[in-house]
Amino acid sequence: MKARTLLAPLAWAIVSLALPAAAAENAQTFVNKAAAGGMFEVDSSKLAQERAKEQQVKDFAGKMIADHSAANETLKKLAAEQKLQVPAQLDATQKSDIEKLQNTTTGFDQPYVEMQRSAHADAVNLFQSYAKEGDNPSLKAFAAETLPTLKMHQDMIEKIAAADAGMPAVKSASTPKPPAPVPGANSFTESQAKNRIQDAGYTDISSLAKDGQGIWRGQAKKDGKSISVALDYQGNVFAGQQ
Repeated sequence: MKARTLLAPLAWAIVSLALPAAAAENAQTFVNKAAAGGMFEVDSSKLAQERAKEQQVKDFAGKMIADHSAANETLKKLAAEQKLQVPAQLDATQKSDIEKLQNTTTGFDQPYVEMQRSAHADAVNLFQSYAKEGDNPSLKAFAAETLPTLKMHQDMIEKIAAADAGMPAVKSASTPKPPAPVPGANSFTESQAKNRIQDAGYTDISSLAKDGQGIWRGQAKKDGKSISVALDYQGNVFAGQQ
């Protein structure tokens, strides 16, 4: 009985020491990515309001500045309450994208739209994942509350892309799935393509490569079976495609 009494506090001490470190790391990672993403939205959209030609792109940029500025302020307050650090600058990729936009003298709209498509795909994936599995209750609630707005932004930018023949479009929820991958300019990065395929229920995704038609192709597993997979520029996932 005495041994059990001594061991119980010791075991709890070990657990209590381990848990905060893991939780803080996960929460901090979310804050880092969410804050940097929000800053990128605002900075790139300020450039768009100055340089974009199409009014719908300017209008979209204005909404991004308003919505993401508000979300950024909320995130800062939550992070401060949780004693987490908020990054003061963009990551290397985001800085590079901003520089590309700053150096664009003609045809600003398309690269901005493509960057917004990619950024919102990443943001929706980040917030959706943290809202479901996040380790910090306050930040988890923030992610869940912000997610619908991010999805609305994503739908807006996809419609803008679809309205311009020069900008490849991701299908909307109401668009029927085609029988085979649709060739076209594919703006998904390898990481985004992998996430899309995973969301469709596949695991162990490997050997992803974009072919000459803009279709990501690779190998994956589903129901314990290895199978070839494909992802087209609209976001459609296909199995058994060569």
